[in-house]
Amino acid sequence: MLTAALLGLALAESELPAVSIIPQPVSVKPTNGFFQLNHDTAIGASKAERAVANYLAQRLRPSTGFPLPIQSQGSIQLKLEKGHPNEGYRLSVTPTKVEIRASAPNGLLYGVQSLLQLFPHQAFGDKAYQGTLWTLPCLEIKDQPRFAWRGAHLDVGRHFMPKEDVKRYIDLLAMHKLNTFHFHLTEDQGWRIEIKKYPKLTEVGAWRKDTMLKYSPKTYSGQPHGGFYTQDEIREIVAYASERFITVVPEIEMPGHARAAIAAYPELGNLPNKLDVFTDWGVCEDILNVEESTITFMQDVLTEVMDLFPSKFIHIGGDEAPKKQWEQSPRVQARMKELGVKDEHALQSWFIGRMDKFLDSKGRRLIGWSEILEGGLAPGAALMVWLGNEGAMTAVKSGHDVVMAQTSHTYFDYYQTRKVATEPHSIGGYVPLSKVYSYEPILPEMTAEQAKHVMGAQFQIWTEYIPNFKRVEYHAFPRGAALAEVVWSPKEARDLESFRARLPKHLLRLDEMQVGYRMPNAFDDTDD
Repeated sequence: MLTAALLGLALAESELPAVSIIPQPVSVKPTNGFFQLNHDTAIGASKAERAVANYLAQRLRPSTGFPLPIQSQGSIQLKLEKGHPNEGYRLSVTPTKVEIRASAPNGLLYGVQSLLQLFPHQAFGDKAYQGTLWTLPCLEIKDQPRFAWRGAHLDVGRHFMPKEDVKRYIDLLAMHKLNTFHFHLTEDQGWRIEIKKYPKLTEVGAWRKDTMLKYSPKTYSGQPHGGFYTQDEIREIVAYASERFITVVPEIEMPGHARAAIAAYPELGNLPNKLDVFTDWGVCEDILNVEESTITFMQDVLTEVMDLFPSKFIHIGGDEAPKKQWEQSPRVQARMKELGVKDEHALQSWFIGRMDKFLDSKGRRLIGWSEILEGGLAPGAALMVWLGNEGAMTAVKSGHDVVMAQTSHTYFDYYQTRKVATEPHSIGGYVPLSKVYSYEPILPEMTAEQAKHVMGAQFQIWTEYIPNFKRVEYHAFPRGAALAEVVWSPKEARDLESFRARLPKHLLRLDEMQVGYRMPNAFDDTDD
């Protein structure tokens, strides 16, 4: 059951824990006294630290009204120095000085995120609070993340989210020390990224005639839907994320989930008739064919994608690729004989393998969903595990890296309570806050050597029934805060009751940011 403090924010902020940092740092040691921010406070930073100093000043100026000039020395001092763990930082608050030390700028930014959470929650607002005492408790924090991949996914293929919403999402990820944004850009229901060589991908593929509202009974909006990001907008999003030390990993789905591409360029498909962009949810049977011209087409797409996204990993989907059209196509069957592959699963493996070799030749790495295991995993590929534990074990046993993203704990399009009659219509499932917090990316059956291949974990926001960004926020938080603690904090330090005690103050911060989160309640973790 949830603690009384979480059932409503009736307690005064002074009654909540003085230090309510999410995700929980590795070590927090309170000391005596307080540091007070005032009109004369300056931020000290060298040229190498200035970008993070600017971020801190921009976050605090609106709410405090203080100028917070950036100069070589200040009572808030940022310092890059050797000897700190990767992405780690040390934060010290004394009555006269705040110091954040790290080996790299990303560590400094994570120290800044913790520093901001030491201020009153009003610091997260965008209006000046006159008369507020901007005090910090004195303490020493030593901190570093548990996992290198701390991620969040957003599906803009099913429902398009404008550029400014994507940037807001990135801000929320940064606040929670997440460092990977999985940008799901193409689907059966919409192609969302401009590709100069193939303009019909957005001229045709970015727009559908209707949208399903419910799968059973089938009902529709009767309204067209669409949108896409220009390449300049993509560059803007990537740069915005980079300033917050977030890597944007693009996903271009293949060979399945490709109906929008096939609608734009019918020669990519297996059927003679022209198709429209898909208007239903669920698994679509339309799949890319395996002609050399289609391989070239998709590699051309990936070439433009790589020019826009500097990420080491490029996600190619690979999930839910029905083989019926391949089985029924004389040309595909002949192609299988030409290639010497034994069945359609092996054919998908061949397809993924071609993309793997191509990306590898460009200095990138392929990552795909669980199904790319079918027919054998491409040598350099990493696996994003959404289906159970078996695939994860198969991958790590063979030396492949994995990102854990399982439906059981990380699918945030699922309901947050069993009392679904009170909730917006969702795809189904049940993933309450406590279940997210209980997630353990390292499986018990993994050896220490195998566990090294677990890069981390992420949560997923699939948008079949999430039509706008306010609904994204409703599904993402506060569950995203729980997942952030899973991937950042030491396993032995994680404690659900501690998280619940710190959460009310964190929700006040989200209130200041006008985040439309879902308020947890006492019934979320029951079977009633």
